[in-house]
Amino acid sequence: MYRHILIPTDGSELAHRAVVHGLSLAKAVGAKVTVVTVEASFNVYDVPASRENLMTAAFDEYAKHAREHATSILDGMANEAKVAGVQCETAQVIQDHPYQAIVATAKEKGCDLIVMASHGRSGLAAVLLGSVTTKVLTHTTIPVLVCH
Repeated sequence: MYRHILIPTDGSELAHRAVVHGLSLAKAVGAKVTVVTVEASFNVYDVPASRENLMTAAFDEYAKHAREHATSILDGMANEAKVAGVQCETAQVIQDHPYQAIVATAKEKGCDLIVMASHGRSGLAAVLLGSVTTKVLTHTTIPVLVCH
């Protein structure tokens, strides 16, 4: 059945439900998992023009914060996988478009299933807010299990 499951998470409660589901599925079928979190890249426009000399410091601070945020999420998920008895690898990806990072990571790691959460928005809310899950479904040939 499935041998390698990718589980994207942003650390939210909703995403955590998908992590729990993905770990349970992996345990049941004897698959390994890769848990990935995607952090946005540094936005140079967030630094006021009058403070350009602070650009390097701002970039370093942002990079440090992104690493710490991803590490806290991924360490927690790796620990949950260990408790569940599931082999787990973690990955942090810097990318402004999370769906691209998720699809690329699934391909790179040779995953045969993606398990992820969705808010289940529809209509105008889905159009205005967009959906990482919808974009992943649209741009991958790998099966996707969506947890609402």
